[in-house]
Amino acid sequence: MHGFLASSIGVTCAAALALPLTLPAAPAAARPGGLPETGAPAVPGGTQSLPLVPLTTDRPLGSPAVQGLPRRDVRRFSMIGLIWDDPAAELHGDVQVRVRAAGTGTWSGWQDVETHNADHAADPGTEERASARVRGGTAPLWVGDSDGVEVRVRATSEAAAHGDGTEAGPREDGTGADVRAPRAPLPPGLRVELVDPGAAADTPADTPAQGTPAASSRLGTLSPETTAASEPNAGLAPLGATEIPELDRTATERELLTLAVAELTEEQRAKPKIGPRPRIVTRRGWGANEKLREKTFIYTKKVKAAFVHHSATGNGYRCSQAPSVIRGIYRYHVKSLGWRDIGYNFVVDKCGKIYEGRAGGVAKPVMGAHTLGFNSNSMGIAVLGTFDSARPTTATVKALGRLTAWKLGLHGADPSGKTYLKSGGGNLYRKGKNVRLNVISGHRDGFATQCPGRRLYAKLGSVRGYAAYYQGRG
Repeated sequence: MHGFLASSIGVTCAAALALPLTLPAAPAAARPGGLPETGAPAVPGGTQSLPLVPLTTDRPLGSPAVQGLPRRDVRRFSMIGLIWDDPAAELHGDVQVRVRAAGTGTWSGWQDVETHNADHAADPGTEERASARVRGGTAPLWVGDSDGVEVRVRATSEAAAHGDGTEAGPREDGTGADVRAPRAPLPPGLRVELVDPGAAADTPADTPAQGTPAASSRLGTLSPETTAASEPNAGLAPLGATEIPELDRTATERELLTLAVAELTEEQRAKPKIGPRPRIVTRRGWGANEKLREKTFIYTKKVKAAFVHHSATGNGYRCSQAPSVIRGIYRYHVKSLGWRDIGYNFVVDKCGKIYEGRAGGVAKPVMGAHTLGFNSNSMGIAVLGTFDSARPTTATVKALGRLTAWKLGLHGADPSGKTYLKSGGGNLYRKGKNVRLNVISGHRDGFATQCPGRRLYAKLGSVRGYAAYYQGRG
């Protein structure tokens, strides 16, 4: 997620940010554009939005070089991120947080938050991007059940912000004096978002197997919003299903002729190249609160390419917690960043389980907000975790292969091939430029960013190989 403009994180932070934290705790403030979410939330989960305060007074003009939140008690949360007013502004600096584990009272060490997240967004000029609700923000970080927090944000130099990601050291100005590069100002309106993903919404713990009479009798318990999100998948699973079952190759090829017959050539109808449909956990399966998102769905024409991302939420989650992590990302994208829905079309966890992302139907070309400039005619898949140094699991890599073999196969795309996408504008390609890309690309192929992390990006060749194999291409 972090762009090549990003500053270094971690190595010099401990010494440089050893700050006195004696400021009084600030009261929780209202969220921008609305009332504070206090007390028992009206819907499952909630967000505490707290303004940062200056931690030093050595900067007379502009925003303070160091802001933060002194250690304080808060309501329980599991995910944390920072937002600011202007979605076009970048945070050139280091963000670190530490939290207190609920129940044990143990404080964590300082943890880095990925600061460059603007490359995950709706395309320039779209209604979603132009919304007055949209704000800038970091990636969210999963920290587990916590009830205390401390935050520190340190601006880095302009040279570091626009150079190779390392802070500039002392330099000579020709007079023998030591001169340090000026620090980039921190963006106005910095706030820390403490996200409680809540319990799964509208999903009884004892939901029976789909297709049984008991399952049908529970349809009356679905909210209108949950019903609306489930309807686009009605051809693949019963209304209100918590998962879409996998199919074998024969059944998948038969289904293909009903789902995408208008897009297929005669050769593709005669010899379809599509991977067996994988098992997919629906939005109801991971407990999405459908009242959070925009009611309508937005579609693109087709899916010509898949962009692979990492969520940069960290790797400290258990597979059983993956639905909670996804609910946290969903709430952060919608309530904190102001997006219409979760940005990704699909999510894959470390155990290889595949989840439906943005609502609108897993077999349909839903317009996401995942790769700035290339959301049209593509899909975005986020792997839960951070893969700059950690390796993705084999289960994850194979799951990416299964998912892309099926979804790209619906549109006749060869996962080992190339395609052209028209740029909507970004830091690599100007708006309107036709760009030749791998059908399965990493986020960094469409935007100057380190996403999906060095280790996951190195596995995309394997993903293409698995996907081609599952499609029967050799």
